[in-house]
Amino acid sequence: MFRPLILLFLPYMVTTQQPAKKNKLKEQEIIQKVLTNYDWRVRPRGENSSWPDTGGPVVVTVNVYLRSISKIDDVNMEYSAQFTFREEWKDARLAFDRFADDNTEVPPFLVLATSEHSDLSQQIWMPDTFFQNEKEARRHLIDKPNVLIRIHPDGSILYSVRLSLVLSCLMSLEYYPLDRQTCLIDLASYAYTTDDIKYIWKMVNPVQLKEGLKQSLPSFDLQDVKTDYCTSKTNTGEYSCLRTKMILRREFSYYLLQLYIPSFMLVIVSWVSFWLDKDSVPARVTSDDASHNDDSEFGHQLKAASCVLHKGAIDVWIGVCLAFIFGALLEFALVNYAARKDMSCTNQRLMKQLPTDASGYRQLHASIPPRSSFCCRIFVRRYKERSKRIDVVSRLVFPIGYACFNGNIARPSACVSVSLCFSVLYWAVYLHHTLSLSPTHCPSSLSFLLATQFTTLTFLVGEYSCARVKISLKREYSYYLIQLYIPCIMLVVVSWVSFWLDKDAVPARVSLGVTTLLTMTTQASGINSKLPPVSYIKAVDVWIGVCLAFIFGALLEYAVVNYYGRKEFLRNQEKSKKMNRMEDCACPGDRPALRLDLSSYRKKTWSPRLPAWFSIIGKTKELSRKVDLISRITFPTLFTAFLIFYYFFYVVEYIPDEKNGTGK
Repeated sequence: MFRPLILLFLPYMVTTQQPAKKNKLKEQEIIQKVLTNYDWRVRPRGENSSWPDTGGPVVVTVNVYLRSISKIDDVNMEYSAQFTFREEWKDARLAFDRFADDNTEVPPFLVLATSEHSDLSQQIWMPDTFFQNEKEARRHLIDKPNVLIRIHPDGSILYSVRLSLVLSCLMSLEYYPLDRQTCLIDLASYAYTTDDIKYIWKMVNPVQLKEGLKQSLPSFDLQDVKTDYCTSKTNTGEYSCLRTKMILRREFSYYLLQLYIPSFMLVIVSWVSFWLDKDSVPARVTSDDASHNDDSEFGHQLKAASCVLHKGAIDVWIGVCLAFIFGALLEFALVNYAARKDMSCTNQRLMKQLPTDASGYRQLHASIPPRSSFCCRIFVRRYKERSKRIDVVSRLVFPIGYACFNGNIARPSACVSVSLCFSVLYWAVYLHHTLSLSPTHCPSSLSFLLATQFTTLTFLVGEYSCARVKISLKREYSYYLIQLYIPCIMLVVVSWVSFWLDKDAVPARVSLGVTTLLTMTTQASGINSKLPPVSYIKAVDVWIGVCLAFIFGALLEYAVVNYYGRKEFLRNQEKSKKMNRMEDCACPGDRPALRLDLSSYRKKTWSPRLPAWFSIIGKTKELSRKVDLISRITFPTLFTAFLIFYYFFYVVEYIPDEKNGTGK
């Protein structure tokens, strides 16, 4: 009986137990209420109670989300940056929490829409912030204006806008290309003094960096980002100012490949003339002059990238390298002059006849040489010609002098990095300097033929839905195959022709080596001029570097061959003189002189059994000839091994996956 009654009153009992649902105000109603009688031309009242009239200055909290840094221009001393600029302040006139009661609910925040012409449709007061070192600026309007204005119930306002700026950056290039620059972003109020507006940095993460930004710069490394205050006084008042310091260190690996290593190789090439015969005038002059011209060309090309009037580290390096190469050229001029003087003295000594006395004997006048050290006497006795002494001394002095330029030095004010296993004069002064100088949109990896880029967006103001399209691009290398790879292979093979020429063909072999080296250098400069100066090593850098090393090795190989060839020539001359003295036997006057013919005598020598593939080299007695024979096999074998490695590492290893569109 009671069961039907319970079922009848059950819905009424359930509905009476549920809380009453609150009415939610619409955003349109709230905006209309708060903007009624609101004058955006008057700044809001501050929160400082000690200022009874105005409440003190409006405190504006600033936060910057740095998205990209690009186009760091050393010539115009400027850089481009894209960032999200956020400001937060409180305007009590816009507070809408007063509309909430027991029956009415307000949203957590309101979003105030803006039009493309925000200056003409301004609805609320905003700080008149400007960037003091800005040259050009623009707001992003695609697809809609990238502006966010969020009003909270207590009147707190968040203003966020995406900006792209071209900012000036005063650079000091004394240490270029081993320099560090500090670029600034200064922002301040244009019209309001510190009595009206006070800027402060956000307590947590005042400057945020997009993930991967530090590694995305093409020619610099973003070491650190610091914040500071730069409040200044002018004749119109004192203005609050915030400063962002970005410490940038130039990546010198590009210059290491394009300047330092080639210059170092050219200096060593100029020393090859010290090991050539003094009579090889065309070869020695060509080698030194070509090295001098090529190093000068390196200096002009790299200095054109930085138009500065003061001396930089690059000027010191190029100047010292030019001095060593020029010194090698002057050394041969001195050797040539001394050789001609030695020849003149020798001819005069042979032409001059000593007088005879009454007994029929020639008068020998012995001159006592000045006393000198034992090492000096040994050196003079071994190298009787002054021209030869100059060459031998230069073989030691020039490398030692260049090593001193790259030698250890203790600099009290330098903070030497422990990551390097050596400290050198040039690098200690210019690389480890402690002076702090006033200082991409889509970073691309150029190491392989195919590169996939990823971008991560992080925001503090909320979570946003995002769609991503990945486009995988594979570079067509058929152009580079014709313009780079095949010509480089041909140049390397041409440099091996020197191994098949006679070791006495000095002008031909030296000219061939220097010409191929210069051609290869020009080829490398043409290819790298089309690419940005990135900090990492590209596949094309590996290719050009190895080809240069093989051509450079072929040139050094002939220096070794020429050196040992002259040693063998002098040894054979001394041996022939000894054989002639031994063949002439002293006999009595009544008997004819006996002459011993030793040409048919074959000295028994023991030699180990050599492998069959080494039989040709084993039959050759001349060491210089053996060097050429070994080079004919070694150089092609090593270059073939490099080609196989290069193909499998850079081509096969990075073949794109047809399904996923990415590399392995």
